[in-house]
Amino acid sequence: MTIERRDFLKTTTLAAGALGVGLVPAPASAATGPGRTLRILILGGTGFIGPHQVRYALGRGHTLTLFNRGRTAPELFPDVEQLRGDRATGDLDALRGREWDVVLDNASSNPRWTRESAQLLKGNAGQYVFISTQSVYTSRAEIGIDETAPVGRPDLPREEWSGYGPNKVLCEEESERAFPGRTSIVRPSLIVGPRDGTDRWTYWVVRTHRGGNVAAPGTPGDPVQLIDARDLSEWTIRLCEGGTVGIFNAVGPGSPMISAEMLYGIRAVTSTPVSFTWIDVDFLEEMGIRPWSDMPAWMPHRGARAGFARMSNARAIAAGLTFRPLAVTAEDTLKWFLSQPPERQANLRSGMNPGKEERLLAAWRVRNGSANRP
Repeated sequence: MTIERRDFLKTTTLAAGALGVGLVPAPASAATGPGRTLRILILGGTGFIGPHQVRYALGRGHTLTLFNRGRTAPELFPDVEQLRGDRATGDLDALRGREWDVVLDNASSNPRWTRESAQLLKGNAGQYVFISTQSVYTSRAEIGIDETAPVGRPDLPREEWSGYGPNKVLCEEESERAFPGRTSIVRPSLIVGPRDGTDRWTYWVVRTHRGGNVAAPGTPGDPVQLIDARDLSEWTIRLCEGGTVGIFNAVGPGSPMISAEMLYGIRAVTSTPVSFTWIDVDFLEEMGIRPWSDMPAWMPHRGARAGFARMSNARAIAAGLTFRPLAVTAEDTLKWFLSQPPERQANLRSGMNPGKEERLLAAWRVRNGSANRP
């Protein structure tokens, strides 16, 4: 073990102790730089958040290695070491016999993948950072859910857990099992911004830019939480620099935001004439309009979902998480999307197509007109 790595392990161990009493080490400043350089292994690295991590880490002087199948954007980062393998088939040979200071696990929602990679690397890395999800929590009924809330599947025995959220819980546990006291668990909300392949928030940017009358879900006061992929990625690198371990809700923005603020904030970055028609939740359900898909980035905020988009981010902010303005995220997302090939622009992967939206708006006008007649 090198002295550098021994010092790193000491740092992360102290950090774990500090978190146990409710403290976190002072994070490295985004402005002042890391203070030390790291050897960082990224499992993934060329998808959505990975490229943002890579660019930020390189700009701060770190040495990076990317491990992936080489199928997604293999042309990115020709000057960065690239190791080939496949976690799905257990092909991890390229990782054997190597040492890194930090491992960033961006891509796993399969407990076996996490177990095999973490067990292989546990003696050859100082810190394991696992990107999880806010979907691990068992309930969304409570407002202000923090990192101590229950996770998993309370309705099923543990051996029968299934689904994205419960699988992420098991991945978190595999990370911590291999790197006890040296694991950072990051639970983001909806990740948005340039390079998002899901269009779950890009839909609103593109639809607002298209102009006209936009069908908006619920009420203007419904809460919204999201995080720019660059804010998440850059903060994750700073967690590595500080050896900061523990569990963090990586949700934004820094203060509560409502749907009206989000949509009017997006409107501010385009000159296209646009208006918003807010459509009642019950009517959306009656028309078969699905939250999170037809109406992306939104859920009805009542009953079992009363706490949706009202999660606490206090611990992450205390550990140095910062947020760029919504207008910057919206403008950069629009520029990125408009730079994509025409066939990509013609096929948004979330939200309603124009015909479906117009039918919804027409039905809503009829309903309101009927309700106003004597």
